[in-house]
Amino acid sequence: MLLIGSHVSYNAKTGLLGSLEEALNYGANTFMFYTGAPQNTARSPINDQLLEKALEKMTEEKIQKNKIIVHAPYIINLANTEKYEFAVNFLKEELKRCEKLQMSYLVLHPGSHVGLGVDKAINNIASGLNEVLKDTTVTILLETMAGKGTEIGRNFQEIKQIIEQVEKKELIGVCMDTCHLNDAGYDLTEFDQILTEFDQIVGLNYLKCIHINDSKNPMSSHKDRHENIGFGSIGFEKLIKIIFHDKIKDIPKILETPYVEGYPPYKKEIEMIKNKTFNQKILEQIKENL
Repeated sequence: MLLIGSHVSYNAKTGLLGSLEEALNYGANTFMFYTGAPQNTARSPINDQLLEKALEKMTEEKIQKNKIIVHAPYIINLANTEKYEFAVNFLKEELKRCEKLQMSYLVLHPGSHVGLGVDKAINNIASGLNEVLKDTTVTILLETMAGKGTEIGRNFQEIKQIIEQVEKKELIGVCMDTCHLNDAGYDLTEFDQILTEFDQIVGLNYLKCIHINDSKNPMSSHKDRHENIGFGSIGFEKLIKIIFHDKIKDIPKILETPYVEGYPPYKKEIEMIKNKTFNQKILEQIKENL
């Protein structure tokens, strides 16, 4: 079964129930959300009643809660020593919120070394992960990155080096991002080869989520600018082959494509993906808020 969804909002007023209802409105059967603003530490208490209603509705709608994804805030950087203690402690709190929400996966950007160097950064990331994974049941998914600036996770080798140092390997995984892979230099025309390479270096059993995004940039640009499905350098056909690839059919695919003049594109994009037919006029239709 195709597991397709998108990033959705989450706020104190509607909680997880609001996120679920937004996803259902898009025609999705999975989704991803932040438990608060990704750029700061402001977090509202989790409303137990809203959570209970959300979990009940998931059962009614046959949404698998263990296929829903939470994304960690961008401000967490385990790679550098500056604000390292803050990053570890804040990540611990995010994991507690995931447990409270009964979510299984938290996607994390590995971080940027900011001049510290790749090897030291990888050691820092692994140490931080070992600290936060001591007392949680949530699996952290390291996201593959575009290699912008001093980002760690720009290739499978760096992801492998981190995982090798993680003690509780049952609580670590990987989230691929198609835009990031493209911008990092992976040719998505050869996705079979990419999966084979990933399996040989990291292990396909670690792959738990895929962010589906087109890219505004050519391959190997190392820029990380997402584009709407079919309107970027990757293209619709390549992305469809990835989305429906048999080896990853049980893995949730999450759209993080840009809003179109203030409107979320996800309902139209999910419809297009399900039909496997590119709609050249989709951006105009989104602008018309159809």
